[in-house]
Amino acid sequence: MNTTIRKMPIGIQSFEDIRRDNYVYVDKTEIVYRLVTMGKPYFLSRPRRFGKSLLISTLEAYFLGKKELFNGLAIEKLEQDWLTYPVLHLDLNAEKYDSPEALNKMLELHLNRWEDTYGKRGSETTLSGRFANIIRHANQQTGRQVVVLIDEYDKPLLQALGNEELLDAYRSTLKAFYGVLKSADPFLKFVFLTGVTKFAQVSVFSDLNQLKDISMHSDYINVCGITQDELATNFAPELKRIAEKNNITEKEAIASMKRKYDGYHFNGDTTGIFNPFSVLNALDSLEFDYFWFQTGTPTFLVELL
Repeated sequence: MNTTIRKMPIGIQSFEDIRRDNYVYVDKTEIVYRLVTMGKPYFLSRPRRFGKSLLISTLEAYFLGKKELFNGLAIEKLEQDWLTYPVLHLDLNAEKYDSPEALNKMLELHLNRWEDTYGKRGSETTLSGRFANIIRHANQQTGRQVVVLIDEYDKPLLQALGNEELLDAYRSTLKAFYGVLKSADPFLKFVFLTGVTKFAQVSVFSDLNQLKDISMHSDYINVCGITQDELATNFAPELKRIAEKNNITEKEAIASMKRKYDGYHFNGDTTGIFNPFSVLNALDSLEFDYFWFQTGTPTFLVELL
């Protein structure tokens, strides 16, 4: 059996860590370049454990001008300037939202950190008002428009489903907070929101009707996840190992992975997408198991059903 073992980035959501620590990386930077040059405000919905946080991290590294992390990748030949922009990265994933205070505390944490960087001016005390001031101050201080990256924008809402009072409180807070992104448009270079769901226009998104939803857009189907071509091209040594371990051919190994992990079609006329979490775990453990179901099942959907 081939003894060459490469590092699989299982659970690693930092683009910088993956690149600096020599983990296997499926190059998505050509799509990243298309995103940043073809539009400004975006929304992307994908299932859990599908690479949304890694995409956000990649965008952050790009807008911070960390050119060295992109050596050898497609974007290296596409981007010429590598300018540095102020980046406001809001990650709502790592928290349990069981009270209005929990959400306010998380937003306060990020606002305090951004104000430490860009200063706090004026007497504004509301969360949305402080957010708007930070965007303006960051623009004035750096002389460049601001990049806003929001990961799992809907996490608090999903955790509050079934509790109408709490859900209404979260809707009210987030509607005002995210609404800043529309009024602050002149100060913004790029805006990207990810989530599992898209809450209807009547709630959080009513003030964000300028967002371009690329969740089902054919040009961005494989911005997260792995295509069969990417699997065969990027993971040849691992496919050989898993085939040898299970006494099958590499062609049969790909067929088995296709049966189990290629279940995502975000547009009817496009290629199927393999779940990256399942692919990495299978190639690391050399087993064809149901990895995503064990950790990525959307609890809110089960409860609703």
